[in-house]
Amino acid sequence: MGTVTAIIKLSPVLVLAGLMMSGYDALLAAPLATVYAALVASLVAKKKISDIIDACIKNAREMQIAFFILMMAYAMAEAFMSTGVGASIINIALGFGLTARTVAVVGVIVTSILSIATGTSWGTFAACAPIFLWLNHIVQGNMFLTLAAIAGGACFGDNIGLISDTTIVSSGIQRVEVVKRIRHQGVWSGLVLVCAVITFYVVSVAMGLPTEVGSPVEAINQIPESAWAALAEKRESAVALLNQVKSGVPYYMVIPLILVLVSAFKGVNTLLCLFLGIFASFVCGTFAGTVESPSAFLDLIYTGFEGAGSWVIVMMMWVAAFGGIMKIMDAFRPVSILIKRISGNVRQLMFYNGVLSVLGNAALADEMAQIVTIGPIIKELVEKNVKGSPQDIETLRLRNATFSDALGVFGSQLIPWHVYIGFYLGIANAVYPLASFTAMSIIKFNFMAYIAVGSILILTLTGLDRFIPRFALPSEPNVQLAGENEEVEVAAETEELA
Repeated sequence: MGTVTAIIKLSPVLVLAGLMMSGYDALLAAPLATVYAALVASLVAKKKISDIIDACIKNAREMQIAFFILMMAYAMAEAFMSTGVGASIINIALGFGLTARTVAVVGVIVTSILSIATGTSWGTFAACAPIFLWLNHIVQGNMFLTLAAIAGGACFGDNIGLISDTTIVSSGIQRVEVVKRIRHQGVWSGLVLVCAVITFYVVSVAMGLPTEVGSPVEAINQIPESAWAALAEKRESAVALLNQVKSGVPYYMVIPLILVLVSAFKGVNTLLCLFLGIFASFVCGTFAGTVESPSAFLDLIYTGFEGAGSWVIVMMMWVAAFGGIMKIMDAFRPVSILIKRISGNVRQLMFYNGVLSVLGNAALADEMAQIVTIGPIIKELVEKNVKGSPQDIETLRLRNATFSDALGVFGSQLIPWHVYIGFYLGIANAVYPLASFTAMSIIKFNFMAYIAVGSILILTLTGLDRFIPRFALPSEPNVQLAGENEEVEVAAETEELA
């Protein structure tokens, strides 16, 4: 009976995945799965309705800062498209000879740097999608390759950025210092980026993409009248961006993006960085003549807020509610017990911790929900079942923190129903209505995500992580699994977290 109950508790995950794969919009799939999860929690887990509602609200409340970042990101994307920031970057890139063969490569590099600077993948993608998707259009690159490149690059900083919320939270749950965590995975993360850059270039060459520098005027003139009408109806700022690329804007319009980068690297709060980008685009746009009046600029901000609230935020709230119910049911507890039983050694246990992080991410459809739900489980698996010195146990905690974060943000790129995919699709379809993007548009060519997820799991299981500086896990007999009835005494945690 216990096994049946455990399966029923996990069944909402199958319902959510099935609805999404059947073509249901997330705004329908997430509420339906949430209602089903609530029924399971009430009838099977014997939870009170009031407790279920409280769990939903509490989990959604924890995402409030993400909602504000999301709205600001949409507003900044709108401002960058309309005031000439995006146009200036496109024209500068074309001036350096960017081609269809290199646009995806440059995209993954720029978004990786920007995501480290801002600490937010959502803000990075929102800022760069209108720039690189239209730049790709101009140089006649592969739209889906470029989309996947900027999506993967946008997640890079969330995995290793000092100011990233996922980096900070995942490290805090595992009780490790953020700086130590970044040192532990730094070389590995750098190698992932290098491999992704090489892969995007090789694939671009294999596709036979053009090597000629694109003509923006010619590319824009090729857009049919029907497309212009659709653009004007769906995203007027996209029309402004294209016309600015065609007519030219002052190069100083790139200043807002530079200010965002510099302020982020100096440790300025993410929301303040986004606000600075918006305000700087207003000031520079006023001098350049691309901002007609303060009221017209406020209309842009309103459009951005409206775009975020009409779909993505609502969808995220339902996903958060779903995760809250799964958490209150302790639906993943049987999975942790199973992992302990099937692990033959410490390295296998750590590998399964990584797998559990991936599965939790897919189940909860939100990387932060996975971090706070699965993180404590994998922490407990190490602390209660592994014997070793405090230094070796700390190394295992560092890997757990990396699992939670890296397999959360990069793994999200490979899960069709994930909130990340939903947000990215919302942005991409809004700023480039000439194409119809689906989840597979991002997943198919997301080499950054494939390399990150695959490499960390393989390196952990095989022990090949010993060839990467600071990334090696301690090996037997320095660390050992405790016996079935053996209690492990956890060393006191005296270090302060940074």
